[in-house]
Amino acid sequence: MKFFIPVFTLLVLLGCSSTPRRPAENLSQRNIAYSQLNMANQAANQGRYDDAFIFLSEARRIALSTDDPVLRLETSMTRANILFSMGNAEDAFREWAAASAEGITSGQNELAALARVFSIRASLTLLGNNDTINSNMVQDYRAALEREIPSFGRNSHSLAQLNLTIGLAEKLLGNWTEAENAVRRGLTILERGNFLEDTAYAWFLIGSIRSQAGNYESALEALDRSIGFDRRAENSFGLASSWQAVGDVQSRAGRPAESRAAWYRAAEIFRAIGLDHRAEILEVRINE
Repeated sequence: MKFFIPVFTLLVLLGCSSTPRRPAENLSQRNIAYSQLNMANQAANQGRYDDAFIFLSEARRIALSTDDPVLRLETSMTRANILFSMGNAEDAFREWAAASAEGITSGQNELAALARVFSIRASLTLLGNNDTINSNMVQDYRAALEREIPSFGRNSHSLAQLNLTIGLAEKLLGNWTEAENAVRRGLTILERGNFLEDTAYAWFLIGSIRSQAGNYESALEALDRSIGFDRRAENSFGLASSWQAVGDVQSRAGRPAESRAAWYRAAEIFRAIGLDHRAEILEVRINE
């Protein structure tokens, strides 16, 4: 009896030697999601929050449809960050808490810890907006941040975010040297990785620390660095915030003409990105 191989099997066997190996994982949808996520962040940086949520909605849809644990967490944290930027702190804190819980459940411990760090940073930001700082609460948050350190890799972007948040806590406690040292630890990682928006924020924070310490000229130098990185990132909200801070520093330094010029520039940017209410606040200062 002759040995017979079906034609379709023979074709498969003959093709094995020349057919490229198929990829072990299909990332096409997830790559689209990350593109949408980047556009959401860019839109938010420009104050276009409605557009940001449109991009984020598509990224979130793909995160759910592919059941990707990391993408689910990253879209959730981005949503929380945008909500907080819009002034919706209650929903933002709820989203960060949900992301932390999901991260623990799915074994994404570093992302879970990062969600907690962002939540603490938001809490510190709100405390810093008060006329009187509750130092006991700040110290509690500072201790909580220390407990998160083992969750992060030695040179990870998440560790940089932790150090920036520690710097913010130290600033609110009036520990100027410790505050700048912490931010600089994060800054080293961010500059090496070309994280432009985060690097700009780090220099903004250093400017704020130096200004609070009364070192106005070095504060202006740091804010100039922040503006440079935000220009490279086309981060309009960051640019407006830095120019507003320049005006604040110039005002503290007793230079009213320079402060009004900086506030006017900040107001122009705020209006250009549709944040008229922020521009109006500055215009009141300019005309006082």
